[in-house]
Order: sequence, then C-alpha cells, then structure tokens
Amino acid sequence: MTQDKPLRDVVAVVTGASRGAGKGIALALGAQGATVYVTGRSQHEGDAALPGTIYGTAEGVSKAGGHGIPASCDHGDDEQVRELFARVKLEQRGRLDILVNNATFIHDTLIERGGFWEKPLEQADILDVGLRSGYVASWYAAPLMVAQRRGLIVFTSSFGASCYMHGPAYGAQKVGVDKFAKDMAVDLRKYDVAAVSIWMGMLKTDRTRRVMDADAAKYAGFWDIAENPEFTGRVVSALYLDPHRMEKSGQVFVGAELALEYGITDIDGKQPPSHRPMLGGPVQAHPAVVE
Repeated sequence: MTQDKPLRDVVAVVTGASRGAGKGIALALGAQGATVYVTGRSQHEGDAALPGTIYGTAEGVSKAGGHGIPASCDHGDDEQVRELFARVKLEQRGRLDILVNNATFIHDTLIERGGFWEKPLEQADILDVGLRSGYVASWYAAPLMVAQRRGLIVFTSSFGASCYMHGPAYGAQKVGVDKFAKDMAVDLRKYDVAAVSIWMGMLKTDRTRRVMDADAAKYAGFWDIAENPEFTGRVVSALYLDPHRMEKSGQVFVGAELALEYGITDIDGKQPPSHRPMLGGPVQAHPAVVE
C-alpha cells in the first residue's frame, strides 16, 4: 500500500451503489485507491425514479483515484449474486477484502405516517432486499475472505434499530443486519475476518433532498446536520486499515462516534453529530456462545 492511497491493493464490493449511501461509500473507498465493484440494477438514467447508475458511480470511483467496476446485480436474485462473486473471484484471483452490504429496498411510502397495515404490503420487501440479501452476499463473500484469512464485512444500518423509525419492517431490517454482524463475527473470528454494523445518520442524498423539498418547514435545519454519503466510506476505510480491527468485530457502531475515535471528518470538514442522546444507541451482543 502507498501512503497517499492506502487501499491501493484492496478489492471491495459495495452493494446498492448506484446512488445514495452506497455510491458515497464506493467513492470514498475509491479515493483511498481501492478497486470497487459497484453493484445495483440501474444501468441507464431513468431505470429508477432517482438519478444514478452503476456506470456513473464506477466512473466516479476511478476519477477519485481508485478502480471502479460496474456490476449489474439484482440482489433479490440469488443466482445473480452467485455470479457476481464468481466474477470477483475470477477477475481478482480469489481476492476480496471488503464487502459493504448496503443494497436495500426502500418503498416510496416509507416515511408516510400511519399504521403498518395502512401502508402497502410491499414495504416488507425490505426483509428480502435489505436483510436476506445481506446474508446471501456475505455467504458468497465469506469463503473468499476465509481463504485469504483477512477481510471486513460491513452492514449499513441506522438508529431505526433502536427507536421507532418508519415502521416495523424498516426497524426489523436494521435490527436484523446488526445481528448478522454480531453472529457472523463469531463464525469468522478464527479466520481474522471482521464483521460490523454501522449506524448512519441522516444522509445528504437525492432521496432526502426530495423529501425535504416537499416539506421544508418540517425538516428545517436537518440538512445542516446530515452526513454526506462519503462519510461512512471514510469510516469503513479507517476501520479496514485499523491493525486492531478484529477487536471491533461483532460490534454495532454509530458511524459518527467511530469517526471521532479515528479522527475522521466529513468531506466538508464538519464533524457529524451522534444522535444517540435523542434516538438511543446500539445494543451489543452478549458474550455467551451457544453452538
């Protein structure tokens, strides 16, 4: 690794990276020199209601100083996920250092008020692409990392794992990926492969901007304390480069708090706040292991 690009020899897969959090994480890893497989379904502008494609993000990764590789993948299709990791194994000669499980189904009615039974049943699809998809991607990634006895699996999560946020399906998905990190860490520890979950704050994305513009008074001041999507990528980079990262394996972190520990700021130089005082904090795993 070179000093200016410490992830120059690192291979990463970031799922759901056409836009939003995934895009920002991919760009941040690219800025550190990583080779990043950018997965998602959007190949052309207009494929989704919001802007962004896997090709656009991959190009951005390369411009940032890494090597972006677009990889079309529907994470609701196990066969496509299998093909994705078979491709990574072939092209990178078995190497995979970082997996960021970020792909998540977000229904347009997610933030609408009302009981869960009053909202479309499709909101539960987040338990497929968002929860199960993270397990499947990790299932295919783990053998590559175990074989090289090195790696980091990250789940992107939120304070919705602690407090009521957007309804029970959303909350269950966040709690679920946190538990994936805790339990996968137990299985992976003897292979020096770490697994963690990172709670992100409100993000400055096109989706968030659209919501705020629709009700500016309701969200007044929120944009000023929101995180850029690249912020979590900076945290992931620091965690991977931490020589003691295995000590953090199995834990759930507030990204803003981990950033303070590593001395990381957002791309605009700001220090995003932790929302623990207002929304609660992660519950860590009990040390008992029942096999």
